[in-house]
Parts: sequence; C-alpha cells; structure tokens
Amino acid sequence: MTRREFMRVGATATMAAMGGLATASERTPRRRPNFLIILADDLGFSDIGCYGGEIATPNLDRLAGNGIRFTHAYSAARCCPSRAALLTGLNPHQAGMGGMVVQPDEASSPGPYQGYLNNRCITIAEVLREANYSTYMSGKWHVGEAPEHWPRRRGFDRYYGLISGASSYFEILEEERNRRSMALDDTRIWPEGDHFYMTDAFTDFAVQCIKEHPEEKPFLLYLAYTAPHWPLHAWPEDIAKYRGKYLKGWDRLRQERYERLVNMGIIDPRWKLSPRDPEVPPWDDVPDKEEMDLRMAVYAAMIDRMDQGIGRVLEALQARQLAENTVVMFLSDNGGCHEDVRKRNLHKPGTRTGERGSFVSYGRPWSNASNTPFRLHKHWVHEGGIATPFIVHWPAGVKRKGDLVHRITHITDILPTCLELAGVNYPRTYRGNDIQPTVGKSFAGLLRGGRVETHDRLYWEHMGNKAIRDGHWKLVATKTGEWELYNMQEDRTELEDLSTREPKRAAKLLRAWEDWAHETGVV
Repeated sequence: MTRREFMRVGATATMAAMGGLATASERTPRRRPNFLIILADDLGFSDIGCYGGEIATPNLDRLAGNGIRFTHAYSAARCCPSRAALLTGLNPHQAGMGGMVVQPDEASSPGPYQGYLNNRCITIAEVLREANYSTYMSGKWHVGEAPEHWPRRRGFDRYYGLISGASSYFEILEEERNRRSMALDDTRIWPEGDHFYMTDAFTDFAVQCIKEHPEEKPFLLYLAYTAPHWPLHAWPEDIAKYRGKYLKGWDRLRQERYERLVNMGIIDPRWKLSPRDPEVPPWDDVPDKEEMDLRMAVYAAMIDRMDQGIGRVLEALQARQLAENTVVMFLSDNGGCHEDVRKRNLHKPGTRTGERGSFVSYGRPWSNASNTPFRLHKHWVHEGGIATPFIVHWPAGVKRKGDLVHRITHITDILPTCLELAGVNYPRTYRGNDIQPTVGKSFAGLLRGGRVETHDRLYWEHMGNKAIRDGHWKLVATKTGEWELYNMQEDRTELEDLSTREPKRAAKLLRAWEDWAHETGVV
C-alpha cells in the first residue's frame, strides 16, 4: 500500500472503526484529560537536548520546559518487555513478555515467556475504551505477532504501524517479509514508494487520528516510534545537519554530555562519569573516523526527524484546541543499543550508511555515548540499559512547570497514573478472565503538586540479566557475572561494588529477588 492509499483508507475507515462505542447519553464531559504517550526506541539517556544531548530536539525541550522531567525513570531493559509493562502496568513476566515475541508458527507455552500478551492482563487501551475513550495507536507494536494478538484485539480502535521489531525505514525487505509485517487496523500492508519513511508515516497517522477525533470524547493516542533503532536510515537533509559534528569522537562527546547533565541538575556531581566501555577503543585509535562520524550523524538525524514529527502532532492538538487538557508523556523503551547488525547480511554493497539499501547500526562506541553517564547498554539492567528520559507535560494539570522530579519511577507507573487522572478504576476481571493487580504506582498526585506513593522495590530480569532496587540500594548482575551492590545515592554510575563490604545487605536483597523470581516464574 502506498502512503497516499494508506491516508485514503484511513480516512474512510475511521467512523466504521468508532461504531458501537458509546451512545450520546453515555458520553462523559470533556474535562477528563486526553493522553498522548510517545515511546522512542533504543534512545539513550543523554541523547535529547533537555537531557544533556547536542541533538536538536526543540519540541521535546519545550515539553520539558513547560512540564516536568524525571531523573530516576526506568524501563524494562528491552523493547518487548518495556512495551508490555507500559501497556499493562504489570511486570513484563506477568503479562507473558519476560523475553521477546514469538512468530505465529513457533510453539510457545503459556507463562512468563510466552511471547505475546496473555489474557490475565488488561491494556491501557482496553481499560480506557471501556470508559468511553477513543483509543488510537501509531507505530511499533512488538507484543504479539499473530493477528489475534494485534492492537485492535487489545483495545485500540485504530492502528497503523509495524507489528514486528526492527525494519528498514524505507521498506519491508523481501527477505524479511516472513518475519516482519505492518498493518492498517487488521489488514497486513507493505509500504511502497520513494517518499515513504517509517517515522514520517507514524507521525502522519497520529496527526490524522487527532484531526478526525470526535470532540465529544477524550482519547488515548499511543505513538510508538521505531526511531532511533537500527538500521540507520534518514533523509539526506537531516543527515547534513550533523555531518562532521561527531569527528570530535565519543570520548569528548561523553565528557561534554556529562558536564551538561551535571549543570542541569539531572545527575548528582558525586556520580562520576563511567569509564569508556572496555570493548571500545579510544577515539584517537579509530582508523575510519569519517564513517563513524557518518553513523552518529545518521542516528542524530533520526532523532531530529522524530522530534519534528512530535512537533507536528503537538500542532495538530493545538489546532483542535486539545493541547491544554492533553497529558503528554515521552520516554524510551531502553538504553542505547550496542548491537552490531552486519551478521544479518542485509546491507547492500555499494550503499552508504543512511541510504535506502544500507543496513548498519551505530555500534557499541556510540551507544556508550548515548547512555552517558552510565555503564552498559540495552539488554542489561545496569543503569545504561534501563535509565530513560521521561517527560510529562500537561498544561491544565502540571503545577510546577520546568521542575526536575527525583522520585523513582517505572514504566509500569504510566497505566495507573492515566487511570487515576481519567477517574477510571482498574478492573479485577475482563472478558471473563481474572486480571492481575497492577504493580505500577500512580504519580498523578505529583503532577498536581502533592505527594504520591513510591515503590518499595523494583525488580528486573531479562535474558538472564537481573536486578533489584530497594531505596538507595541496587543489587545487579549480568547473565554470567557475579552480583554487585551499589549505593545509588552516592554512586548511580555503578563504579564501586560494595557487595563484599556489605555482605548482609547484599544477601537480604538477593533473597528478596529470589522470592520475587520464584513467585513470578522467572527462569
């Protein structure tokens, strides 16, 4: 389907998709807020301007300046688990997404790693639709590949996007079509044409949903960009803005970002900048500096284009006079990604990074810079893998605009916060199934200037990497490594392991993690 065809089909299908949701007598007053949840993919902690980055993100920066920024917000370490946690307010294992998705032709057993959302969870779209909200999604789904697990089966009135994980931004490659798919509502589609670009297409559909939204109802719009996930693809004019800016190298870039983070008050100056990743060479020793500059320039261009799209969505809200009472949330699904994708053999010889036909990632060195000041990357549950920027903007509700919030916050908190703001109760049953209680903690009161309940403990496990955070203390281990203990108040960059100095504390936290793992079914 071409981009023009997609827009035409979307326009004609909207009212049919809305049918049967509510009668006039059931409509709720407009004072209930709308929700716009924007999720970036593999964006590092310090990539955007309002979190110390040099990449141009004026629209996100304005949201932060007129909203609030969280300094201790956490994801679930990787795309599938984080999306499940955001949608359900549950630990991803509880929702069946402790690991990654499975293909429709792959056998999967019910349980924490079944590879799609189970029937013992309820999505934010399902809850809000029951409360007479219109529910829209544009972007990457990645919590169920089979059609019976697609967004329209989990509460969304309208959907356009990438059902699967990473893909070319210009097309779905022929050799990938057995593992990658896009959809418009319930229909599988394939993007075509020289003007198609994934990020722009997601923005287009989000804008369309806002333009066509019936004004008598509130709405949820979940905008899940794939940017800046590999492969590195961007428009030439966006790349040109950044060419040559990264010839300074990753060592200097990390130091500059660190200093800005300290000056902004986002990180404590007691937290030292983590050393360069041990698998990354010094910039001075890099032979192909021009190519490495290009890779980071394309990555920056992808974030720049996403921010441009966010600006268009915000303009659409303003044009409909919906901006004042729309709660906008922005975050990333995990830290920057270290992966080298050359082994996929999808890069066409003779193409340059960023062009159609290229298929490369920016790699471990730049990921290390994206995650400044922290250690490690996506997949891991050290801070570099799970710390995320988190912006909340709500003109009608946020009392202290421009504030930094140091409350420990988790991606599971989004669902209960939205439900509280909407005046909606979390259900005990749905469609005949018992629903697990949410583990997220609402921060709705915080937006209004009050106090809120905080997490006693947070737990993580993904691909054998595991952690528990209890107040200022964090016990963490890689899949093959020993448990490490850190005082996060003094050392959030995880440089001084205190496990041998505080063995009783480490043992207590380990027992708590093991109890949680046993109850949750963690392998």
